[in-house]
Amino acid sequence: MNMLRKTMGAVAISATLLAPAMSTTVFAATAATEQQATSNLVKQLSGIQSLSANFEQTTKATGGTKVAQQKGLTAQHMNQTFKGVMKVARPGKFYWETTSPAKQTIATTGKMVWIYDPDLQQAVRQSLDEQVANTPALLLSGNTAQIQKAYRITQPDRTKTYYTLFPKDKEGAFQSLTISFGANKAPSLMILQDSLGQTTHVKFSNVKLNPSIPASTFNFAPPKGTDIIDQ
Repeated sequence: MNMLRKTMGAVAISATLLAPAMSTTVFAATAATEQQATSNLVKQLSGIQSLSANFEQTTKATGGTKVAQQKGLTAQHMNQTFKGVMKVARPGKFYWETTSPAKQTIATTGKMVWIYDPDLQQAVRQSLDEQVANTPALLLSGNTAQIQKAYRITQPDRTKTYYTLFPKDKEGAFQSLTISFGANKAPSLMILQDSLGQTTHVKFSNVKLNPSIPASTFNFAPPKGTDIIDQ
């Protein structure tokens, strides 16, 4: 399974990882209305024109190993941690490079998505239109109109800056996506849950908000000898 589909995988809220963002009071949190949640998230994202960060991504099978095996998931799908760097810029520019334990690059300038695996000497080329509703990158690099069109947005606690989104396209690669923002208004965590029973946590560190990123960062030209696959 390539990294794009891992990052687009689907998600249940993890009470442990989201604890810093969630209320510790004994009283039940008051959820925002969908309209309020949408407005709040749009406002939150409006301050992000560009972003760079390190990421650490871990995918686990919901329900444990036995359930995973019943769903046909092998050990390679579970308990893996990938590390790398991410850069985004509005509108529609995205760069995601996994550096360990294996290398992979995902890049787009807003029209075409490239997924490059140097070990396989293979590059997959996809239309962004086919991926736009499936990728968490849309939240950070897309425009707010696209976000509202692609997702139903909820805010479980209207006093906290974390949101759970549900794709309106039921055929998408994930079932839900939760994003949490830190005190600096930059994203700190994404959690995704997919239909195969996988939960993916993406934690961001060394986050830089609105840095100057050269446009060439998002351009990708497959090295000579690369096998190109159009999808």
